[in-house]
Amino acid sequence: MQEPFDTTLEFAQRQDREDELQSFRSRFYFPRKPLAAQKDAIYFCGNSLGLQPRDVAPAIQQELKDWQDLGVGGYMQAKNPWLTYQEPFKPTLSKLTGAQEMELTVMNALTVNLHLLLLSFYRPGAARYKIIMEAGAFPSDQYALETQAKWHGLDPDNAIVEIGPREGERLIREEDILAAIHQHGDSLALVLFGGINYYTGQLFDIGGITAAAHKVGALAGFDLAHAVGNVPLQLHDWDVDFAVWCSYKYLNGGPGAVGGAYVHERFARNREHLRLGGWWGNDEATRFKMEKGFVPKPNAAGWNMSTSQVFNMVALKASLRLFEEAGMERLRTKSMRLTAYLSFLLQQLTNIRFDIITPIDPAKRGAQLSLYFKEHGKAIHEKMIAAGIIVDYREPGVVRVAPAPLYNSFEDVHRFYHILANFQ
Repeated sequence: MQEPFDTTLEFAQRQDREDELQSFRSRFYFPRKPLAAQKDAIYFCGNSLGLQPRDVAPAIQQELKDWQDLGVGGYMQAKNPWLTYQEPFKPTLSKLTGAQEMELTVMNALTVNLHLLLLSFYRPGAARYKIIMEAGAFPSDQYALETQAKWHGLDPDNAIVEIGPREGERLIREEDILAAIHQHGDSLALVLFGGINYYTGQLFDIGGITAAAHKVGALAGFDLAHAVGNVPLQLHDWDVDFAVWCSYKYLNGGPGAVGGAYVHERFARNREHLRLGGWWGNDEATRFKMEKGFVPKPNAAGWNMSTSQVFNMVALKASLRLFEEAGMERLRTKSMRLTAYLSFLLQQLTNIRFDIITPIDPAKRGAQLSLYFKEHGKAIHEKMIAAGIIVDYREPGVVRVAPAPLYNSFEDVHRFYHILANFQ
């Protein structure tokens, strides 16, 4: 049995000594505090941009050297051949997402992939045309669905059904999601949710939502930007139809890094399933014949369009090696305790007032806690930044705090608490 939490620095340091993942911390670069350049900042912003692994620079140098030495020959002869550059990503991503390797691909960026997959999976008709989504989803998802509805000649206000919290509540009740799917079942074409809500940090029941959508004859897709690398996923077993994500948050792929996509094998193997074609999605057996007639690969890579973005993928490649070593099960175990410790310490504060609007149940959240300030939230966030705490602020009134288990420590959490406890 693990010892109960307490507020002493000694407790945090003891937890770090006993942490079997502690050594991974030294394999990342930490920003320096603005006012004390010799001390690392407290970085709790991996839910927005993950830190840089120390292996990234030499990995980029390798690609630069191969480009320098081989030119176009790098497609076949580079240390990591560019022609098949994305393939080594799949085994680790398979473990992180609970998908078969053939159901995964890396390409483009998050919202580009969302639009491309919506063109394949949102095919509204006269009877079935509605989309159910979470109210308050990240704006990119809202914009994508709004414009997809317009693309098909539909009124977004009629086609899109948003499910929000009940009056006076901050979280969306699972039973309300399921009830809405049942209510709109005859006219429902698609359910599209975030795996984790970016604002509240609420982890949704992806399997349950998918099953409910399928029961009424609709498809289920997910934006997993805040879920991949944060919480365990079982996309194949949950029977999810499609999903997309970015890799610059918990996956530490770097700013604007390549996105990822999942397509269930029943669609991925179906060459006739409608999608936009591109040269890199064409079957390798015929790709270099340079002929008319798009023949997609019989897997998720059949949705690829363009040449692998080597320099936009190399940091993710370095980071995934660390995930492979650490293992998602160990990361989740540490994350749950680290976030619970953060919650415990925050509840001891009496000098600043806020509500933790993220679910109390660890099984219903990831690494993020959202602190809602009824007033002065932005000013308090600026005070945190000045004190060397890197977290982000989202309107209205929320400071998001996300200790990532791959590189954050219990002492980081205690330092955060100690600084906040001395705010005037």
